[in-house]
Amino acid sequence: MDAIDREILRELQADGRLSNQELAQRVGLTPSPCMRRVRQLEQDGVIRGYRAVIDPEAVERGFEVLVSVEVRRDREAVEAFEAALQDIPDVIEAYRLFGSPGCLLRIAVADLRAYERLWIEKLTALSGVTEVNSQIIMKRIKGPTGLPV
Repeated sequence: MDAIDREILRELQADGRLSNQELAQRVGLTPSPCMRRVRQLEQDGVIRGYRAVIDPEAVERGFEVLVSVEVRRDREAVEAFEAALQDIPDVIEAYRLFGSPGCLLRIAVADLRAYERLWIEKLTALSGVTEVNSQIIMKRIKGPTGLPV
């Protein structure tokens, strides 16, 4: 990967809807070589996809919670827990961590009542869960903007 590939990545992270013509102009290439580079970055798995950034409030998901979860420390329990998370759409990110807590979740729901329902009906009911701690997000100070490339 060279400097031009990195510039392509920076531009596409900032605006994934750029036309190839505009992208090529911004990175100093003609359209054909620019398109070849983008396709190669896609084929190599460097570019995994393109997404729209949605306003959480507009889709009634403006109440976000970071949840630390302890799961029994055996392979079967961890695998069952991680598989079950895939079926909970309110969990928008999940990370297995070293140390304690064992797992960190980012959850987006409509409001406190919706989170309480999720906490009671799903999170604490998951097999292997021994502890659930919630931190309600007061304000997002810095959101995801892409990787520094």
